[in-house]
Amino acid sequence: MIDGSSRFQESLPISSDALLGFLKDIGVKFELFNHEPLRTVVDSKKVEGIFLTSEQGGGHIKNLYLRDSKKRNILVVAEQDCVVDLKGLSKNLNCKRLSFGSSERLFQNLGVRPGAVSPLSMVNGVGNSVEMFVDSKLKHCKKLYAHPLVNDRTISLSISDLQKFMESIGSKINWIKF
Repeated sequence: MIDGSSRFQESLPISSDALLGFLKDIGVKFELFNHEPLRTVVDSKKVEGIFLTSEQGGGHIKNLYLRDSKKRNILVVAEQDCVVDLKGLSKNLNCKRLSFGSSERLFQNLGVRPGAVSPLSMVNGVGNSVEMFVDSKLKHCKKLYAHPLVNDRTISLSISDLQKFMESIGSKINWIKF
């Protein structure tokens, strides 16, 4: 069965290896970590010891692929322990009835499988009119930890390098407060 791991990266619109090469080409500095597949925040917390803690400036995130009633595609990036109230978020984003997008739509719009969603999946999302909103609390992190399109790898990168990536693909970070 196909999953979100690097074993199946060649079945993605852009492979994890190709993304990592692209990041190097545009001058994004990152460190790569290989680990067991992480599908949830609970899974991620099991390997958190290899990263900076939140107190040390580590940005541990969760990523939500959402759609509204008008079929607007939204990627929300929040601190992993942040409680995301979809009703409140929909008001904040000026949209109606946010719900989680299906795994089929996730693959179609962000080019990843469940468990591998990350800000880096905007490399595919930008061409599919996905908007990304990031918790403004993450602005102050030394390092942000994100999957490079697969869930058995994580990279650390600075917020300024994430912004460099977003600019290089013709997108931007929309900062919001939760």
